[in-house]
Amino acid sequence: MRVRWMIGITALVLAGCATTGPPYLANGAYDARQAVSPPPARGSAQDDQDRRTFLDTRALKGGPRWSLARQDTHEGRVTDGFACALGFTPSRATTPKLAALLKRVAGDVRPAVSAPKRHYKRKRPYQVDHGPVCVRSGLVTALTSDYPSGHATWGWTVGLILARAQPDRADAILERARAFGESRVICGVHNASSVEAGRVNAEGLVKALEASPDFEADLAAVRAELDAARAAGPAPDAARCEAEAKVLATPVP
Repeated sequence: MRVRWMIGITALVLAGCATTGPPYLANGAYDARQAVSPPPARGSAQDDQDRRTFLDTRALKGGPRWSLARQDTHEGRVTDGFACALGFTPSRATTPKLAALLKRVAGDVRPAVSAPKRHYKRKRPYQVDHGPVCVRSGLVTALTSDYPSGHATWGWTVGLILARAQPDRADAILERARAFGESRVICGVHNASSVEAGRVNAEGLVKALEASPDFEADLAAVRAELDAARAAGPAPDAARCEAEAKVLATPVP
């Protein structure tokens, strides 16, 4: 399982970064198995609600929210998804310090996700009930478990970091981070409670990161870099942002 997860984790960095960087946290500094509660028991009310949510959201196939969920499957382009919330589009060229920080954070996300996944071994929703998914069920997705969502952990971690770096944009950033996780429910590859567990996981991880002097120093440099990049522009395409806001304002079943 570790080899398969290592194959998938390379996507959890900005496009063009082939591997994770050296983590900020020492081994064992954050144990997600202590931070994340066990998944709903099979047959419980919460488990039944997860199953209903999976089946209800299959009706979104082919619609605008489904299309956005497909875009959100690309973890390596996660910062592009925050462009409208930030007011500019980060990139390795324009925000290299952000890219470097996230590359290192990805090294902390890996064990924070893999440990509870191995521990709980919850099946993904499409492995329990029949229904279309918005991505091809490849080897990594099929052979890694549902709980907690790695995408949601990553997206919420990035969102929390960006919100700290651009506090005047925090509300919009965190709304987009929440949608990034919800896209996994729309896609049908994670249960809703697994996405919520990903958010809890990210909050615990970022709290641990905040105790790292190296992380705090890098974040301060990123804050200045993002301020400069936002002032320099250009702003993201207005039509794209308007369309995205309309899609995200539509309630999800």
